[in-house]
Amino acid sequence: MRIALFEPEIAGNVGAVLRLGACMGTAVDLIEPMGFAWDDRRVRRAAMDYIDHVTIARHGGFEAFRATAGSRRLVLFTTKSTQSAYDFRYRADDVLLFGKESAGVPPEVAEACDAQVRIPLRPQVRSLNLAMAAALALGEALRQTGALPDLSGAYVSLPDPARR
Repeated sequence: MRIALFEPEIAGNVGAVLRLGACMGTAVDLIEPMGFAWDDRRVRRAAMDYIDHVTIARHGGFEAFRATAGSRRLVLFTTKSTQSAYDFRYRADDVLLFGKESAGVPPEVAEACDAQVRIPLRPQVRSLNLAMAAALALGEALRQTGALPDLSGAYVSLPDPARR
């Protein structure tokens, strides 16, 4: 499983997602352009020393990224979807794609994705912070695919309540 960020704009969010990837054993793809300089100290501050424990791939644009995805499904997390992220069935090799903080993804990127899902929220609010959304999404996807690390750092398969 991988996390992909489409044109992220906030260094702190990228740093937090890199830390998430390091902790959960998930690679992170960064689709440029980004809204900050990559050497920005805010990325390192948010990711701290975890940045040394995550695989990061940077791509010059969506097409360059798409060319590296191969047959993996692109699962777009978007507020425009009517499919719940918790009802969707993830695969171990899925790429969880998140759009830029201010605008999501353009229609042509959304159309190129294999699935679109939404994290259910109360109707009074628009969306979660990018890093928070990535954490919720990755947690559910890893839980479903049995790839959550256990307390010893190994991977454990947890029962899916929907399959009981």
